[in-house]
Amino acid sequence: MKSTHLSLIAGAAVLAAVTGFATVTAPGAPAESAAKSAALLPVERAGLVCPAPSNSDLAETQYTAFTPAGEGGDAKGTAELKPALPIVDDEDETDPKKAKKAEEAAKKVKEKAEKPVLAVKEQGAPVVAEANGADAPALVGTATGKLAPGWTAQQTTEVTAGGSRGLLGVTCTPPDTDFWFPGASTAKSRQDYVHLTNPDDTGAVADIELYGPDGAVKSEVGDGITVPARSSVAVLLSTLTPEAVDQLTAHVTTRSGRIGAVVMSADENAGSDWITASEDPSGTLVMPGIPADATSVQLVAFAPGEDDADVKVQLLGKNAAFSPAGNATLHIKSSMTAAVDLKDVTRGEPGSLRLSPVEKDRATSIVAALRVVRGKGDQQEIAYIPATAPVGARASVADNRAKGSTLSLTAPGATAEVKVTASAGSGGGEPAVETYTVKAGTTMAVTPKAPEGLKGSYALTVETTSGGPVHASRSLALTSGGVQMFTVQTLPDDRGMVEVPSARQDLSVLDD
Repeated sequence: MKSTHLSLIAGAAVLAAVTGFATVTAPGAPAESAAKSAALLPVERAGLVCPAPSNSDLAETQYTAFTPAGEGGDAKGTAELKPALPIVDDEDETDPKKAKKAEEAAKKVKEKAEKPVLAVKEQGAPVVAEANGADAPALVGTATGKLAPGWTAQQTTEVTAGGSRGLLGVTCTPPDTDFWFPGASTAKSRQDYVHLTNPDDTGAVADIELYGPDGAVKSEVGDGITVPARSSVAVLLSTLTPEAVDQLTAHVTTRSGRIGAVVMSADENAGSDWITASEDPSGTLVMPGIPADATSVQLVAFAPGEDDADVKVQLLGKNAAFSPAGNATLHIKSSMTAAVDLKDVTRGEPGSLRLSPVEKDRATSIVAALRVVRGKGDQQEIAYIPATAPVGARASVADNRAKGSTLSLTAPGATAEVKVTASAGSGGGEPAVETYTVKAGTTMAVTPKAPEGLKGSYALTVETTSGGPVHASRSLALTSGGVQMFTVQTLPDDRGMVEVPSARQDLSVLDD
């Protein structure tokens, strides 16, 4: 009993040292009536992965990384994105000369992968790097210390011709274990690749499930996909099943390890872009930032649970919220993908889409995304807007240009006020700050005030100052060959601050 008693006391002392927030209460002393509230502290480490940009030789890619100004941890800190390792055949090489040559080649590859493609050195100013052609690799990165809170990176690729024509933009994602992608496809006119990137030093194993309008799509090769350490794998969805299904929901999970997952979608008739994961399944979803000149908007939704979902469909427009004619509600059968063509629902005004339960006491969790088309005929271009979490305390998006950037803000509930900061430019310029009031049930689309003296690109940081919640997205548009190409990125909370619970020692629990 004595040795156990002492070991428990020692363990409690160690706990106090680790937390840094513990207070010592001697045995027999009265305990505090209530625990202290958790401390809100900046994160000290953040990870991101970026997919390989394109398989086109015509691809021109710009990477932009950024950490917003604010509180941070360690005064030093690093924030770097490095190339993922290429996947090579692991064949047994018996010829000593060939084996040595292969070993030297592998060594050079690893050395190259240790050199950052870009590195952020300070808060408040973005850093830019470029890569051209089809050989640009996937990237993995880590930020620490003061550069970790709010660290974000954007990958923007312009392809002017061919099957991948379009402006492809994606916010590099933190690794996770579960992803939903409504809007994917195995149709003959589509080439949809799921990019799986493993940032860790151990391998990961992933599964891909596909669900169409009639339920699960049979596939015998979507299970147990190995993603080697610090590597990236691209899986063509049409190779997982012989069925050509126009509207799918792809579900990516891991059996072991963590990955970043995004879908590159190319439509031979309407261009290409990335599909990022929907917000986690929820009863109410918001998809912000439908362009005013959208010529077609398609909603794709999926109910992953055992129950069907009946949801109200509402457009949060410039002045009010209303239901699209003929599509006021949507019935989503369990484990089946539902799609509805909302056509030119915005009718010349910016908007956002909200899905909510028809009956509040019978909410069923769903995932959803929008496929948005601008232009007509051979000048069409597509982008995807997944359901996204609110801005929360703060969210940032990198790679904004002097022209072509539009910020969309929507307040689905109460009226809210937000502060928008345009950072210094990657090549120079002074930050600019504006404040906007977003009325309840409406969407506001604004052209951000660019930094004065802007050189290069800049980042936008959105902070909710009152009211809320606010959902946001940024669209970036470039014109090439008469086609107004565009891409849309959502702005969920950057999770730069985390709650660290306080701990209190009560040694009275050690009394016999």
